[in-house]
Amino acid sequence: MWQEISNDEEIAYFMDKVHFFHDSCIKELKYISGAYVNDDLSMHPINDARLLRVIIQRQDKDNSMIEMEFEGLKFLHLFPTDDMYTCEILDSAMFFRNGYIYWCDRADFMEIDSEDFEGTMICASKLRWRIIENGMGSAEYYH
Repeated sequence: MWQEISNDEEIAYFMDKVHFFHDSCIKELKYISGAYVNDDLSMHPINDARLLRVIIQRQDKDNSMIEMEFEGLKFLHLFPTDDMYTCEILDSAMFFRNGYIYWCDRADFMEIDSEDFEGTMICASKLRWRIIENGMGSAEYYH
């Protein structure tokens, strides 16, 4: 069941429920732009969906797999670490700013200039989330 996040109290509830994504990892991302090409090769070149779905798996028996769906994506700053480093999330931040909701994989984001941020950051108009049951492991969820 999807749950909307539209105010600071809902952010606090969600982030507490997932322990600020401590000991988590981003498993998958799926982006839907809204643009497409028809069979007759005519194009709908408008990004009118801008929907980003993110699967995060957690080392916790409760709420082990979370899907976040960002609607009206403004930007995704994906900064994956290379294979010489680990990519676990130790903490994260979520907040509203200028009418948008932000999520980033570091709790100290507010103290860092976004131009220099070396982490993953998502900004969108709306966010909803849900718990995914029986989806742990390496098999792709979005296939």
